[in-house]
Amino acid sequence: MNRKQEIVDFLERDFPQFGFIVEDVGDGSSVVRHEVGEACLRPGQTVSGPVLFGIADAALYIAVLGEIGIVPHAVTTSMNINFLRKPASDRDIIGKCQLLKLGRRLAVGEVSLYAEGDPEPVSHAVGTYSIPAH
Repeated sequence: MNRKQEIVDFLERDFPQFGFIVEDVGDGSSVVRHEVGEACLRPGQTVSGPVLFGIADAALYIAVLGEIGIVPHAVTTSMNINFLRKPASDRDIIGKCQLLKLGRRLAVGEVSLYAEGDPEPVSHAVGTYSIPAH
């Protein structure tokens, strides 16, 4: 079984509320998709900040698991996000993560978020994950 399928199976089994689509994982990176619906929008018909933050966090989690394997208790220790511009309310949001550093206990990565089909990012995040002894 490949790493992507292993992660998808883990999420479906142990984290059913995950709610993101894993499109790609490997080489210290990941791509996740979130389908935007009415519940994701705030007044003004823009995707809410918590939804964008969640996508960034999910993309980083998947990139980390793609490198270290299934370690369920790897957790976010910090995340900084910059909202760059209003995303389209009728397009999925794509999160593209690249790990910057992977150590024994910490992983640092950056995530760019895009409205599907638009090459300009709508948000940029940098986060750190704590990796428990495994």
